[in-house]
Amino acid sequence: MDLYEDAVQLLTQLIEIPSYSKEESSTAEVIEEFFDSRAIDVHKSGNNIWAFAATFDKNKPTIWLNSHHDTVKPNAGYTKDPFLAIIEDGKLYGLGSNDAGGSLVSLMAAFTHFYGKSLPFNLIMIASAEEEISGKNGIASVIDQLPSCELAIVGEPTMMDMAVAEKGLMVIDAIVHGKAGHAAREEGVNAIYLALDDLGKIRDFEFQKKSLFLGKTKVSATVIHSGQQHNVVPDLCEFVLDVRVTDAYTLEEALEELRGTLRAELVPRSMRLQSSHVPEGHLILKVGGQLGLNTYGSPTLSDQALIPYPSVKIGPGDSARSHSADEYIYLNEIQKGIEGYIKILEAYADMLNQTNLK
Repeated sequence: MDLYEDAVQLLTQLIEIPSYSKEESSTAEVIEEFFDSRAIDVHKSGNNIWAFAATFDKNKPTIWLNSHHDTVKPNAGYTKDPFLAIIEDGKLYGLGSNDAGGSLVSLMAAFTHFYGKSLPFNLIMIASAEEEISGKNGIASVIDQLPSCELAIVGEPTMMDMAVAEKGLMVIDAIVHGKAGHAAREEGVNAIYLALDDLGKIRDFEFQKKSLFLGKTKVSATVIHSGQQHNVVPDLCEFVLDVRVTDAYTLEEALEELRGTLRAELVPRSMRLQSSHVPEGHLILKVGGQLGLNTYGSPTLSDQALIPYPSVKIGPGDSARSHSADEYIYLNEIQKGIEGYIKILEAYADMLNQTNLK
């Protein structure tokens, strides 16, 4: 079979095996078998699978190819069996077909294409777990087991446009303290009223710096809780802030800017999901320009947020179909995905060789 037929067959297998986040052991076995059957050595940690191209030279730069094999749970709107791979009208239906099965199998096909070839860089294929929940046992758990890379190509449905920046996420618990008192008397300091001052500021708040690709960093109040009974002035009001951080900020910088504006105590739940961008002048930007790829900033999270190296997000399929009922990917999108990844890596190799000759 050719690369395309291999990819479609593999995706069909993956669709028909439930692989919710933290429950991907069976799809991990299928991916492992895919490499084993091609005499490609496989490494495994938890439900994360990776393989090196035939030769590894520590003197060469390294490129990671990464996509995930976990899925969300199917929603109630499905009219087709989410675990039955159905081909109709040029579409392959099934849970995870678009997000991100099409990208995963296309990357694996491209990796197989280059496996035994001489390249000016090392190539590693990583099929990661727990991407949908940004889990600690996903790609974050294997980064220290892998060689560092000068570029990670993260496979997600982008219609083969290239995301060169991605928003990060920070969820903050905000705590405002007042003083309890009887509601019938002029007693206490109402924590709700104090919180209202902060919430008014949040409603109108604008961060100082803007991103070229992602625009403004945005903060939204999404949950609020205060009080226990009607006749007691509450001494505590808690609310939650959702902060979508562009590449103009680190999470730490965005947090400090908010702390300089609000009276509430701000406690971030996590500082893991950083924003990302490709450094100016990186070779992948030149490759994208040469191939005429559209570049943009992505508002959605992926494993990019956990990869501490320069990365781009690109893959077949459409992000609008992700997590939707009767999810599908066009078969010709898989073909174009394989071809697109191969062209990107070939162009990168050519430019790197030219650079090395200078």
